[in-house]
Amino acid sequence: MLKVNEYFDGRAKSIGFQTATLPATVGVISPGEFEFGTTKKETMTIISGALTVLLPGMNEWMTYGAGESFDVAGQASFKAKTDIDTAYLCTYE
Repeated sequence: MLKVNEYFDGRAKSIGFQTATLPATVGVISPGEFEFGTTKKETMTIISGALTVLLPGMNEWMTYGAGESFDVAGQASFKAKTDIDTAYLCTYE
């Protein structure tokens, strides 16, 4: 069953689904700066565009482009910003 999620007044949207091994979402983040919270460990892979993130415990923003991934621990939050529509795949453990 697909589950549609919408955040930040529609500026970030995703569709949740079950992969063969893990729950996942695929979505798009529109230009802007946001703060996301996690409940489980997340691995985010950029599909198209670029996302600049400030991960928990880090002092420097890092930019990830198409094909690149980063992890965020569960029960954490991270900041993200983008200048262009950015598509991603996120898996949850």
